Amino acid sequence: MTKTTFDLIVVGGGPGGYVAAIRGAQLGMSVALVERAELGGICLNWGCIPTKALLHSATVLRACREAAQYGVAGAGEARPDLAAMVARSRKVAGRLGQGVAHLMKKNGVTVFAASARLAGAGKLALDSGATLSAPHIVLATGARARELPALPVGERIWAYRQALVPAGIPKSLLVVGAGAIGAEFASFYRAVGAEVTLIDMTAEILPQEDAEISQLARKAFEKQGIRVLTQCAVKASSPTASGVKVVLAQQGKQSELEIERVIVAAGIVGNVENLGLERTRVKVEKTHIVTDGLCRTDEPGVYAIGDVAGAPWLAHKASHEAVLCVEAIAGKPAHPIDPLRIPACTYSYPQVASIGMTEARAREHAKQTGSEIRVGKFSFAGNGKAIAMGEDQGLVKTVFDAKSGELLGAHIIHPEASELITGYGVAASLEATEEDLMHTVFAHPTLSETLHESVLSAFGRALHA
Repeated sequence: MTKTTFDLIVVGGGPGGYVAAIRGAQLGMSVALVERAELGGICLNWGCIPTKALLHSATVLRACREAAQYGVAGAGEARPDLAAMVARSRKVAGRLGQGVAHLMKKNGVTVFAASARLAGAGKLALDSGATLSAPHIVLATGARARELPALPVGERIWAYRQALVPAGIPKSLLVVGAGAIGAEFASFYRAVGAEVTLIDMTAEILPQEDAEISQLARKAFEKQGIRVLTQCAVKASSPTASGVKVVLAQQGKQSELEIERVIVAAGIVGNVENLGLERTRVKVEKTHIVTDGLCRTDEPGVYAIGDVAGAPWLAHKASHEAVLCVEAIAGKPAHPIDPLRIPACTYSYPQVASIGMTEARAREHAKQTGSEIRVGKFSFAGNGKAIAMGEDQGLVKTVFDAKSGELLGAHIIHPEASELITGYGVAASLEATEEDLMHTVFAHPTLSETLHESVLSAFGRALHA
């Protein structure tokens, strides 16, 4: 007979949910995980992982095309095999999904393939007809793509799922939304040969990033042949014989664009429906569950983590919340996450990564607190390893409190930005000052030396600028 009573039940098997289940089991709890689709969630199966696999294929393709610059002959005629790229991407996701299943078994987590609803204090009703019970229930149901009335998803208008498994390379493509997801799809499809137009309603692409970095990203995208339109929105769309006709509105003017395919990447909404929340004290604001610093809702014994609990919508934030939430349940010391210490990465070409405040936000903060800031910048054009790699375009930017030396923010644009940002993440977590960072010895020649030089620059001590 299947066990139905547990110490902890987790609803959702994504990077928040499965990590919560593992940590609960490590702490000696009996744990159940309920997942209606695939273990690993959207991130592993239809988001973070498969997109990075496709983007790496694009990186290899780009390297082959540019091989002659590095003294390698014969690779310049490389062309994309889209079917093979997609197949590899799905294989990577499948392998990791199997890995999560193994981890559940290894840690003794009971997995239920079902949908679930809260059904009273400590009760969870499954669509299979079973009822589970536990004093602690963690909701990790994630989020989904926001739908736009003007762009109904179908054969020619794609959301991220369709964009990950295309039957062919569209000759022309419109990407609606220039956040991380839109920028990544724009980079991939441009690399494999599509004529790409990228639009966003805001004044700049990657609007969550530092303005200077966003502007550099735009220039890099345009140099690759991506057409970028900002302060632009889609008002209507209609099918044509070969694709889609869209009506664009930009700064009070309307225009029409005929395109073969459209990708909608205009944000996400939390998966809060059909969870039985209406019969609880759980509060929902703008499709996301309201929680406190320890992921508790207003309903005793019910918690929420990850994307369903709101921004930032990042897999690593979900996993970190999972650990702190379960450790707090177990009575362990737990500390709320400081959003300013969560790094964000966009895996476009070039990559963009950041942590903490933008320069504009830091200046506003300084004005409110009566303090001052120092800003350091260092170009990869001055870095030996970057020049040797042929990737010397990019910038590292750091923002410090002038008096205390606190690192307020760090911003990187470079093909390896996502690997470099963790250096500043560790520094922020350890509350390192500018003196600590300046006295740190960085290996030579490495890209990470740019992190050091940017800190030195903020205090007028850059050596290679």
